[in-house]
Amino acid sequence: MQDQAELLREMMKKKNDSGSGESQTSSTRIITVASGKGGVGKTNISINLALAYARMGKKVIVLDADLGLANVNVVLGVIPKYNLYHVIRKQKTMKEVILDTNYGIQIVAGASGFSRVANLTDEERNNFISELSELSSADIIIIDTSAGVSQNVLAFVEAADDVLIVTTPEPTAITDAYGIIKIISTEIDNLDMGMKLIVNRAANVSEAKKVSHKVINIAAQFLNLKIDYLGFVYDDPAVPTAVRKQLPFMISDPRGQASMCIQHIVNRLENVEYREGRGVGHFIKRLLNRMD
Repeated sequence: MQDQAELLREMMKKKNDSGSGESQTSSTRIITVASGKGGVGKTNISINLALAYARMGKKVIVLDADLGLANVNVVLGVIPKYNLYHVIRKQKTMKEVILDTNYGIQIVAGASGFSRVANLTDEERNNFISELSELSSADIIIIDTSAGVSQNVLAFVEAADDVLIVTTPEPTAITDAYGIIKIISTEIDNLDMGMKLIVNRAANVSEAKKVSHKVINIAAQFLNLKIDYLGFVYDDPAVPTAVRKQLPFMISDPRGQASMCIQHIVNRLENVEYREGRGVGHFIKRLLNRMD
């Protein structure tokens, strides 16, 4: 296994150092979206962030990394013929499963029923990771993880440039948001990614700030960890309406409160707290280290 991992790392280094055509300033930026519990709107946030980036002229791929209950395609009303399962099983390449949508973004559907990457054989795992290099043409890769903390989630968190933790004002969601932050801080040795908080379904600015201050202050006090408040999304009735229609709310209600909030969050990501993407090669190396 170690020899295979070293070979893949060397392959990615050569890819990045030679003819990839990517400059230091145009490296792919990987954003992992995570949450402490299900039902906080993480997938909806991921998809609409992707749409906001696409509006800025970015090439965006949403990778559904929930290998148990994948639902990115469900929210978009898309029925993919192939997904990550076929890539893992070497039945299809990553290029063959990348799906264009009507909204200017691409998606890679998750492999429903695959509970743990750790259960894959060495060959399947290395093939899956090496296929990720095919995503390097994107400007932005948004990874929608499963809810909670699994080794899969930790792997995608550790390998990302930025990690967005989604919570809501519900007490259980706040507790679980702190819980996932705590586990990330204890399980990952070198936290060099930017960790940021998004408060979803907030009634108003005041409620969102109250929730964010609670999580951020507790993380600072007990974990000595800096969490940035990235922004919030209003509890907008247009959102559940869009979900029922299987449309992104930025499409069904582009000037609505929730849509404006998403655009503001992307503006902050790009302009206020910009982190240069370190590229797919770096992402794969970190992913390999976690999965070895």
